[in-house]
Amino acid sequence: MRPQPLGKKRKMRTMMVPGENNRHKVLVYAISTCAWCKRAKKFLKDNNIEFEYVDVDLCANEDREKIRDNILNRGGSLSYPTIIVDNRILITGFQEDKIKEALEI
Repeated sequence: MRPQPLGKKRKMRTMMVPGENNRHKVLVYAISTCAWCKRAKKFLKDNNIEFEYVDVDLCANEDREKIRDNILNRGGSLSYPTIIVDNRILITGFQEDKIKEALEI
């Protein structure tokens, strides 16, 4: 990994999953070994939803802190998966009905 120049912020790396349904911006915070997180990602893929995800347990400590702050500042709890839709709707856990409602599917 290359060192970042001073004064330049390093952007957290997310994984993009393509999908035909890209009406909403979807971000999933997950744990790589979590069965519910895997189900949430599979649900989104199966419904052809474009989304980004971050496996929090595989992130650098600095990124984990940013994720933690992001979730808590939105009123969420540190449970995974945490799904953020359009940067305004936060869904904690794999709640299929809430995901469908937020994504209008």
